[in-house]
Amino acid sequence: MTIVDKDISKNQEEEASFANLYESSLKQSIKELEAGKVIKARVVNVSSDTVLVDIGYKSEGRVSSREFIGENGNVAVKIGDEVELLLEKEEDDNGYPVLSKKRLDEIRTWESIENACVKGGIIEGKITNRVKGGFQVKLKGVTAFLPGSQVDIAPVKDYDRFVGKLLDLKVLKFDMEKLNVIVSHRAVLKERTEQERESTLENLEEGKVVEGVVKGITDYGAFIDLGGVDGLLHISDISWSRITNPSQKLSIGDKISVKVLKFNREDGKVSLGLKQLQPEPWTTASEKYPVGSKVKGKVVNIVDYGAFIELEEGVEGLIHISDMSWAKVKHPSQKLKSGDVVETLVLDVDQQNKRISLSLKQMEPNPWDTLEQKYPKGSRVKGIVKNITDFGVFIGVEHGIDGLVHISDISWKKVKHPSNLFKKGEEVEAVVLNIDRENERFSLGIKQLENDSWSEIDKRYSPGMLFKGTVKNITNFGAFVELERGIEGLVHISEIDRSRKKGIDIKVGDEIEIEVLNVDPEEKKMVLSIRRVINPTEKQPPAEPVCRANGTGTEEQT
Repeated sequence: MTIVDKDISKNQEEEASFANLYESSLKQSIKELEAGKVIKARVVNVSSDTVLVDIGYKSEGRVSSREFIGENGNVAVKIGDEVELLLEKEEDDNGYPVLSKKRLDEIRTWESIENACVKGGIIEGKITNRVKGGFQVKLKGVTAFLPGSQVDIAPVKDYDRFVGKLLDLKVLKFDMEKLNVIVSHRAVLKERTEQERESTLENLEEGKVVEGVVKGITDYGAFIDLGGVDGLLHISDISWSRITNPSQKLSIGDKISVKVLKFNREDGKVSLGLKQLQPEPWTTASEKYPVGSKVKGKVVNIVDYGAFIELEEGVEGLIHISDMSWAKVKHPSQKLKSGDVVETLVLDVDQQNKRISLSLKQMEPNPWDTLEQKYPKGSRVKGIVKNITDFGVFIGVEHGIDGLVHISDISWKKVKHPSNLFKKGEEVEAVVLNIDRENERFSLGIKQLENDSWSEIDKRYSPGMLFKGTVKNITNFGAFVELERGIEGLVHISEIDRSRKKGIDIKVGDEIEIEVLNVDPEEKKMVLSIRRVINPTEKQPPAEPVCRANGTGTEEQT
């Protein structure tokens, strides 16, 4: 045998030995590659549709790229990554091992589901969409059903807000054969809340400051979640300032610090305070707002009797309606409205009862102080009729000053009602009768602008005298006869009836001859008796001298 033949023979032996070794190793790998086993593989190539992996077999394994899609929609592996896969079949028709990551995830998910259901564990799932009665949830490849009643502890108004969320879940029921899984997020929350509640109750005590979250708001207060325990923050304990609804200061979801005011460990009831974390503002009110000082504040409330002014949070003063203006104010809304910022004078501070009296009108000079100098008695003034009542007329003389013309000072004649002579808005002239500075009363007179027609009436008219007059009015008790301007007398019905028997009858507008029976200057009354009706076309020779008033205070004889 030649040297060449020897070398060839040696190479053939080595190749045979290597082939035997490879065959032995391959047989060992095939034994390991039994269907249903989990194997580790290394990614050697990634394409848009396939991920190639090295599993130590004669050929590389192929897995669909869809099984590696991540949350962002992209393939979530790269070359060199080590992954675990399930060998579903040793070889397919092309000699490739059949591998699956998705199937392995499903198997492990079902194991987690069984473990969670039996042992009460927690499993994470993502809500993918709403369905009738609840939600579909993905549990790493397994689809579960989450009933709407099991999504939260509190009643849910907006179910759509849960779609796309990752939630911790408890498994209520499962059937692997029917691929049916029912889960609950409510059970997780309830368990955690109970754990938080026990921990919170152990650490709660009166006077302690704790953290909480605004859970609910009502008209009378807010409920604060302290960690499994709800405490009530009453509206009166939210702020030192006046508020009409807790929503003015709080919103659902707010994280706040509160003070435990009362705590009943037996029933778990907790009363909380927010304003108690700040000093009581009234403790220094007397020093901050001394009597006589000028202060600024905002109008926060208007009532029939005045307006409340906020001087600072928790401190309010009252401007009584009588202290709003020197002029008469019917309602505070005539002068102020909510939100106005005003400067006022401090009249009184009652720190114990938390009351401050303020004045707006005293920020201006009192017009009554100079009224007597401006309008002395007997002087004449002009003004606008502001108001008409049964007892007189109010005349606006200047801003804040109204004078009263009493019904008795309107005219020397009898006035039935002032509205018969005046109307609002018209300008009138009057005489100053009296000024009462202390009681702020300004008395005016209109009749004083003329002389009193009844002055010295008894000197012009005396019983037994005869005069001519005009019938002005006829009533069921007699007739009023005008003798001169402003002077009327009464012919009683008995006198008229007696005259009718003599053939004398009268009507309004007739000129008649009368006799004066009685004159009362103080009461401004005159009693008359009828003599006859004067007919201008008829010549009546006078039986005796007859006097007729000429309106000037003198008498004419006819």
